Amino acid sequence: MDLHDFAEHVDLDATKLSEALSGTSPFSVVDLACIADACAVSMDWLLTGAEPPLVVAARTTTGQAAEALEAAREYTSRRTDLDTLGYPQPWRPVTAAARAGSSYAAQGEALAQAALKEVERQGRSITAGSLAELIEETFGADVAVVRLDDGFDGLAATAEGTKLILLATTANPARQRFTLAHELGHLLAGDNQDVHLDQDIFGPAQKRDPGEQRANAFASALLMPEEILRAAIAPGLTREGYAALVCDLMVSPAALAFRLLHMRLIDAGTSDHFKRMTASEAAQLAGRTEEFDQRAALSQAPRLPGLLVRDTRAAYEAGKSTLRPYATLIGVDVDELRNELKPEQDNGGDA
Repeated sequence: MDLHDFAEHVDLDATKLSEALSGTSPFSVVDLACIADACAVSMDWLLTGAEPPLVVAARTTTGQAAEALEAAREYTSRRTDLDTLGYPQPWRPVTAAARAGSSYAAQGEALAQAALKEVERQGRSITAGSLAELIEETFGADVAVVRLDDGFDGLAATAEGTKLILLATTANPARQRFTLAHELGHLLAGDNQDVHLDQDIFGPAQKRDPGEQRANAFASALLMPEEILRAAIAPGLTREGYAALVCDLMVSPAALAFRLLHMRLIDAGTSDHFKRMTASEAAQLAGRTEEFDQRAALSQAPRLPGLLVRDTRAAYEAGKSTLRPYATLIGVDVDELRNELKPEQDNGGDA
């Protein structure tokens, strides 16, 4: 590939590229962004030659985790580049003061209470709408869903100026929702500052790990708030009422049974009885089969990180980046996208 071919590949003027390479004129930030995106590297790597820990992890891991890490590497690299362009990620963590000597589970509960207060402060509800959108808009962490084979639940990744949760597609919407809350717990608690992999959030090894205990307790308390549960239990809980509560909270019958038992709102026998109910049975009992089917379809669909998509387009519209990074992020041909956007630009973006 000669200079002119490379210039076309990275969407830069050949003369300008030649001058920059010869030292006659410096590369602009936009130039670096174009080259980095076209070459599938970060601007940091272009400038320093150093690979961030997430890149190393992606290269040295195998199987489904490797595929997940590779997707996370791409998204975190893009976010780092956007930070350089003046679009930092709006990460807004919460803190919770746990009592001295409290268990990891108690720390997770306290962190969940702080998170729920922030959700309420912003006029949102943990039981309404998309949890991924709520996390992005409330806490400023990006959420992506990628298509992987069975055997991997999710990861939480932290890079310079980046917080990302990545989930696998699944036919089990309650498990995906719990994984999403679990990974948020890892980010808010500051677990494994580079990357935290969860092959199976319900695996035996998870129960022995303090960080996993905290993240699971956080997810349970966040998705099944104590106030809601106590109000639902007060008039007595029939099988039909339990099924409706499962659907309202968008959790599995087993997770809800365990939470109610932990709170001592039901006894062990009742908990075992409700654990035998499947999510599909709960939806049928509650008359919400169509809603369950819609959620199952949604959990099997890939999802781009919303904040990253928003800021990548904003950088292009502000003239701080070319169209190529946005086109490659959303998976469309850059020339086709340019033609689609041209009518918008020609009449002021009102089309």
